Amino acid sequence: MNLQADCEECFGLCCVALYFSASEGFPSNKDVGQPCLNLQPDFRCGIHGSLRESGLKGCIAFDCFGAGQKVAQVSFGGQDWRKVPESAKQMFEVFQIMRQLHELLWYLTEALTLQAALPIHGALKAMYDETERITHLSPDSILKLDIEGHRAGVNTLLLKTSELVRTETRRGQKVHSGQRKTFGRGANLIGANLKKKELRGANLRGAYLIAADLRETDLSGTDLIGADFRDADIRGADLSESIFLTQAQLNAAKGDTSTKIPSSLTPPTHWRTFQE
Repeated sequence: MNLQADCEECFGLCCVALYFSASEGFPSNKDVGQPCLNLQPDFRCGIHGSLRESGLKGCIAFDCFGAGQKVAQVSFGGQDWRKVPESAKQMFEVFQIMRQLHELLWYLTEALTLQAALPIHGALKAMYDETERITHLSPDSILKLDIEGHRAGVNTLLLKTSELVRTETRRGQKVHSGQRKTFGRGANLIGANLKKKELRGANLRGAYLIAADLRETDLSGTDLIGADFRDADIRGADLSESIFLTQAQLNAAKGDTSTKIPSSLTPPTHWRTFQE
């Protein structure tokens, strides 16, 4: 299963099937089904090489987890929405669901590599297989899927995985009273100074880390699923053993060559501009 975007095999679905808001770093406000003004006839982005200079952080951070090429080449057999306009609406709706399924597959794939989650590997593998099976269904069947119900089932396993990993990470740690921070899901940490804080094994699921200072912070065993990393400063931070981190989150953050990341991810090219 390829969970990395291959834009050459897609029909620019992320540039047409989704709602855009200029306030979130996209070229302009646009409705679902309306092509981005920069989408070219060959489905390439006309300003892809200057997205950062144009301030389009939303485009830089977006990741379809390989759902684009799955919908284009598998679900719709290589027929694009321009040549077959009657398929457009359905294709865009399927893409929105497929992206969610591929994101779930990304997290399940990682969970299956975690030794601490070994006690539930059987359940994780079964859920992975079922999710992958669903991605190969016909467009009509995918649109009938209870995606919220399926996400809830996957999330139950990911929460258990997080608990097992974070418990293992914290075991044996010597932390002074009051040093360890406890956060709830969706914690508001916008602009927070977290530099060198004890965050190993922390729960930062869905945390708003926009412009937060995480320099030289060890995030080993930290659950980062859904955390908002826009402009977060992670220079010198160690995310190599964090869990549920995605390429999109790294693309939105400010890192450098001293930032440690998982081997499955790639340092964004724009990090070079943040070298001190």
